[in-house]
Amino acid sequence: MTSAHTDQHPVVLPANQPEQFYRGGASIAALRGAGDDRDFGPEDWVASTTTRFGQPEAGLSRLPDGRLLRDAVAAAPESWLGADHVGDFGDSTALLVKLLDAGQRLPVHCHPSDGFAKQHLGSRFGKTEAWIVVGTTGPNPVVYLGFREDVASETVARWVATQDSSAMLGSLNEIPVKPGDTVHVPAGTPHAIGAGVFIVELQQPTDFSITLEWQGFLADAEGAFLGMDHETALRTVNRTGFGDATLASLIKRTAGQNDPRVPLLAEDAAEFFLADRLHPRGGLELDPSFGVLIVLDGAGTLRAESGPATELQRGNTVVVPHSAGTAVLEGELTAVHCRPPAPRGTR
Repeated sequence: MTSAHTDQHPVVLPANQPEQFYRGGASIAALRGAGDDRDFGPEDWVASTTTRFGQPEAGLSRLPDGRLLRDAVAAAPESWLGADHVGDFGDSTALLVKLLDAGQRLPVHCHPSDGFAKQHLGSRFGKTEAWIVVGTTGPNPVVYLGFREDVASETVARWVATQDSSAMLGSLNEIPVKPGDTVHVPAGTPHAIGAGVFIVELQQPTDFSITLEWQGFLADAEGAFLGMDHETALRTVNRTGFGDATLASLIKRTAGQNDPRVPLLAEDAAEFFLADRLHPRGGLELDPSFGVLIVLDGAGTLRAESGPATELQRGNTVVVPHSAGTAVLEGELTAVHCRPPAPRGTR
């Protein structure tokens, strides 16, 4: 099969799990299939053209023919991404999708905005993200999002300097979650994910994290601030309290919605990424776009405008190039369809 042929059709991807500092659970392995005996870590980076911070290749996805997806996209960006997308974002997919299965609570951390990343990290993209909860285990699955009340910069600095984990975690909004819930996490928002929460995570395509609560998670503080001094790094933190109205604008509850296409994310997420839950039944058209399809349940078929159909089953992760054209998803299945933001000229 030639690379040109491959790049015109959806491709089922293998797992891609770079080493992480925290424990995973059993949910990724269960989704992928009980017959898969690989040692699954807590994160599976799907269709990733992003590396782990400071590393040359860790995190990058490979196509079944052995090429790095990053290199394939760079060699034929309009085929993979479409001309309008390339006009806005060049050969960047503008998207990173992960499966994340928290076997332990993650530390309190936040991510830089586009402006901060451009000024201090040499990157066009910061790291706004969103979580789509697809499974939970344990008695109290929760996430933590934003300070409950305004917090002074001196207070944040003291918590970080003394590694006061109880104060940091206790200052955040604790939010019970269940499958079907989605959470938009704007850059700068202090947050954490609780043990037993299994998510599909959409992010801007960077690995920038400011780890406020590093003790007990990282070996030392050196890796917590992306090489920046503490004062500069802590400028990323949004210290404004999130009240009920703000939380309501960031969180959606979509369990029980079974329309063929269920929009999942808050309105403010659209400038960063798009995601729908799909229940195609007789057939559902997907407009031409670079995209990532994660099959959560059932089985079916994805038919591109040309070439062979792609057979799908629970646990498949699929990258769809723009050049696949209008694709039709068929079958009794449930899938999450993730895409980069619409190009500015088409919004």
